[in-house]
Amino acid sequence: MAITKICIIGLEDYAMLTGDSSYGYIGGESVQHVLLARAWRDLGLDVSIVVHDHGQPRVTTVDGIRAVAAYRMDEGIRMVRFFHPRLSSVLRAMRQVGADVYYQSPAGSWSGVAVWFAKQVGKRSIVRIAGDNDCRRGQQPMRHRRDRWLFDYAVRNASLLAAQTEKQRALLVHNYGVNSEILDIAVDAANPAAARSKDIDVLWVGNLRHVKRPDLVLELARRLPGYRFAIVGGSVPSGKAYFERIAEEAKSLPNVVMTGAVSYDAVGEWFERSRIHVNTSDSEGFPNTFLQAWIRSVPVVSFFDPDGLIERRNLGRRCVDLDDMCAAIGQLLRDPAASAAIGARARAFVSHQYSARHIALKYLELLERRRASPLESKLDDRSVGAVREL
Repeated sequence: MAITKICIIGLEDYAMLTGDSSYGYIGGESVQHVLLARAWRDLGLDVSIVVHDHGQPRVTTVDGIRAVAAYRMDEGIRMVRFFHPRLSSVLRAMRQVGADVYYQSPAGSWSGVAVWFAKQVGKRSIVRIAGDNDCRRGQQPMRHRRDRWLFDYAVRNASLLAAQTEKQRALLVHNYGVNSEILDIAVDAANPAAARSKDIDVLWVGNLRHVKRPDLVLELARRLPGYRFAIVGGSVPSGKAYFERIAEEAKSLPNVVMTGAVSYDAVGEWFERSRIHVNTSDSEGFPNTFLQAWIRSVPVVSFFDPDGLIERRNLGRRCVDLDDMCAAIGQLLRDPAASAAIGARARAFVSHQYSARHIALKYLELLERRRASPLESKLDDRSVGAVREL
């Protein structure tokens, strides 16, 4: 049966879909969900996203994508609210959509729910891995044993398990004994008309969480007082105190501007204004911000380098510590010609390989291939070889 309808379980996606950050923070997973939804829509598919109930009508359509409201975040009684209204309303929404494929990320209980429901109704499912820790049993950032059990079920039973890097692929084999396919994340094409003067030297973008280490950006700014830094992003629901602490520290630094939460489109404008994008995270999968920088010809300086991509293709600098990062930033900012060459190379690299249409088509092709040859989901020589590299 041809795929004509896709349903994304993306409860936090309504802010990204509507472009209205008053509906909540916009995380990397929501960015990916909506970029894929738009690409599948443009390919002629019927696309729905199951979202939280923010008081909008139960079913709304935004730019040709249907948003089906499940439950309110504050709804239900503790201890039982996972089952009702949360699980019951999500299952009702998926049943209402009646899709051919159910797509879910990041790791959590909804991974298992999506895969289980798809199997019950004879449909297919996609689970996409976000961070590297999603591939390590027992190390996923989940509060309840129930969530880990449901995620383990999803990893072992999804029609298509999508990893972002060879490292994740190897970890899934090592820890779960399952095969996966590497699918890149998607990026919007930059608008040439949006190009503007570069008045920001170093840009950091993300939701302010401890694992993202925005505190290190402040230390960089202290060590490099001659450069202008920008920290773009808001707090997460449980991280308001941490956000306020970073904001208070930033006020004392004259070379730092901190924006708070901004819309997805506005983030693109900050990249247009910047000379370098810096990433200070303790742990990542494949950051959306890398692609947002590269598509705008901005080099990336980071501790984290997915599959060695930055070093292999010379798309910026990978650093081992804060001293190394300070040196790399100074070197690139003092050599505009070298930075421009890196930026041009980065833009050329991501323009096709990471286009949303290209990624959306690859998902569909892999699903059809898996259906035609189910044994491809078993471990192959490439998977076993990847494990040996761990």
